[in-house]
This record gives sequence, C-alpha cells and structure tokens, in this order.
Amino acid sequence: MSNLYSNSIFWIDTDKIKPNPLQPRREFDKARLQDLADSIKQYGVLQPLTVSRIEIEKEGGGLVTEYELIAGERRLRAAKLAGVSQVPVIIRTGDTAMMKLELSIIENLQREDLNAVDRARAFLRLTTEFKFTHNEIAKKMGRSREYVSNSLRILSLPEEILQALSGGKITEGHTRPILMLADHPQEQLVLFKEILYKKITVREAEKLARKIAYDRVRKKEFMPDPEITELEEEFQEKLGTRVHIDRKELGGQIKIDFFSTEDLREILDLIGKQGIEKKSDEMLEKHIAKNNEGGLAEVPIDDRTKDEVVEDDAKLYDISNFSV
Repeated sequence: MSNLYSNSIFWIDTDKIKPNPLQPRREFDKARLQDLADSIKQYGVLQPLTVSRIEIEKEGGGLVTEYELIAGERRLRAAKLAGVSQVPVIIRTGDTAMMKLELSIIENLQREDLNAVDRARAFLRLTTEFKFTHNEIAKKMGRSREYVSNSLRILSLPEEILQALSGGKITEGHTRPILMLADHPQEQLVLFKEILYKKITVREAEKLARKIAYDRVRKKEFMPDPEITELEEEFQEKLGTRVHIDRKELGGQIKIDFFSTEDLREILDLIGKQGIEKKSDEMLEKHIAKNNEGGLAEVPIDDRTKDEVVEDDAKLYDISNFSV
C-alpha cells in the first residue's frame, strides 16, 4: 500500500488538507500568489503537492482521514484562492516530524523563493529541535557550513530589521555590514535607517560600517574626553540617532543625524523648545560667570536686549546645528 501511495497521484479535496505546522516559510507575496491563482484557473495545478495521510479517531467511533501538507503550501493557497475544490497530491507514509521538516525546507530552497529570515528560522529549528550541527545541515542542503552559519547570524538582528528583510525593504547583502556593528546596537539601527531611507547599496553600507568601526578605534587611540564620549552616548540613547560632539577651544558643535522630516520633528519634540530656551539662559549665565572669575572686570552691558543676547550666545555654541 505504501508503494502505491508513493508512486501514484491522487485528487484530494482542498479542505481536507491541513497546513504543515513545520512549514519554514511565513511570508507569501500576495501579488505573486494571485498570479499563480490566475494561472491555476486557466491551466490547473500542474505539479502535485506532497502530503502525509493521517487517520483520526472520532469521539463516537470510526475513523476520519485527513492529510497534512509536507510541500506545496503556496500551490495549495493559490488553489483555494482560485476556487479549486481538488488538487493533485502524492501521499507519503512513514515520515517522522524531522523528515517532514527536511522535505519542507528542501522543497522551498529548491524554488529559491524562501526569504532569508524564514530560511534562518528553519535552520534554527534543525539545530535546536533535532540537534543538527551546522555541518550536517550544510550537507543536507548541499551548501557550505559558512552559508548555514551566516544564515543563522541574521537572527541576532533586532526584530525591526528582520521584518524589513522579510518584507524585501532591504536585501540579505545589507545584513552583512549591519552585523559588523553587532557590539553597538545603536549604531546598527542608525546604519539600518540610512540603508532604508537613503536607499544606499551594499557596498556603500559596508564602507559606512567600516568607517564607524574605524572611528571608534581612533577614539580609543586618541583617548577622547570620557565625559564628552559619555554625553554623546547619552544623546544617542535619548534621541535614537547618531550624535557627534565636536569640542572646540570655546564651545563647540553638536551634530545630530536625521533621515526624514518626520525624524527631525521627533528629535525636536524630544529636545523640547522650552528646554532649549532654559538651557540657553543657563549657558549664558555660566559663560558670564566664568569670565568674572579671578577678579576679572564685570562684562559691560551693551545695547542688546536679553533675547538678542540669548540668541547670539546660542549661535556661539551652535547648539542648533543639525546635519545629515
């Protein structure tokens, strides 16, 4: 009977076929799924699905036969979308859960349309649930160990980046430079935003990642003011973007990266207009007090109004300088 199942094609009602709980793919492109449904309406399902046969005992007695999908979920979804009541299937018997997962992964990889995140999650299941090594997975997939290891590294990225990768907003190649900054999650997110909003290439992203890494090394070499470094990190944490403090002999500049008008408005909201005016007053008072230390002559009053003095002093410190 098992040989008959393995070598024959059967027509099964679509509503009797249950999804595969081990299906590695989570994302299905709606437009491409509709294209396949249109094709099925015209030509039918040309390639059989692969299922396993399950007999379930009813509460009142007797057996009910169901079928669990092993490979072909995209075809099954498209067939339902096209209103097809039956689809051709090949019925496999004796498969373990591990064998079904292997078949699902192989079937999807052979079609080369399994996205990088779903592929990595499938590999993770093989390592955690079935205790496969990276080498064993590589042999089964016909790939190198490095391919498997690099795929799994993708899962260490923040969920926001994984969603963008699954949705095709960034490419798998873009994850390499982002992963170069694994020890600096804030810098990772900033680089991700630059890739997303500026549409930069993989090569450009790699150059940026190397520059960020190089700048960090130079900062350590030149032993910057630890207080300034701490303030930069605090700014970056609170504003959610890259911040650079350029210290000069008198005052300095604060450079804040932003990627869109919406980002800029959010940054301004975080800083708060009242907070800026208050700090400007405080900075002016401290500046005057410092000049009067040690018995220096009092700074003469000129004909500027208080608001003009605050505005001029703010320009001196250039606290409102924003650059992309």
